Amino acid sequence: MAETAKHSKAIGRYGTRYGRRNRNKVALIEVEQKKKHKCPKCGYAKVKRLSAGIWECSNCSAKFTSRAYTVSKVQAIKSLE
Repeated sequence: MAETAKHSKAIGRYGTRYGRRNRNKVALIEVEQKKKHKCPKCGYAKVKRLSAGIWECSNCSAKFTSRAYTVSKVQAIKSLE
């Protein structure tokens, strides 16, 4: 039995489909959206993505909108509280 090749990051689930460039772009986006971001309200790096453009800080429970895959550099755009 041949061993399957190890793929870097989370792009291994795509195998050889979709092309290397597209898989690498998706991998960069996924790494960026899944990391913990800095909260614009309290300043702690405990912000997680709830859905596209909606973020929540697990420290101060603030919910706010921002960019789809990352919290923008501009202060909290619109609070959902």
